[in-house]
Amino acid sequence: MSKIIVIIFLTLGIYAKSTVYQDVCVSCHKYQPASLEKMFMLYLKTYSVELVFKVSLKEYLQNPTEKNSLIGSAFIRNFSVKSPSVLSDKELNEAIDTYWDLYNPKKNLK
Repeated sequence: MSKIIVIIFLTLGIYAKSTVYQDVCVSCHKYQPASLEKMFMLYLKTYSVELVFKVSLKEYLQNPTEKNSLIGSAFIRNFSVKSPSVLSDKELNEAIDTYWDLYNPKKNLK
């Protein structure tokens, strides 16, 4: 019985990880002219190392300003700087990990 409970919690944990990215990130960005993939490539070009990429993105999402944004000023004039993320550190890390895993070009090279 305890094995079943553990499996259920692990399954819910995996589902929650993808849900944060889908529910929060994708649901907002689907209305933006720049796709999440385009944003990923911009971050990857600027911060090519995975750890630096993730730390920089997290810092921006927690404290977004025009100064630390990689998006051009014309985009910001039209859409403004986003509000700080309301996600917990754990949720934000999970969403960023999912984002990295989804668009990481090294994963697609085989």
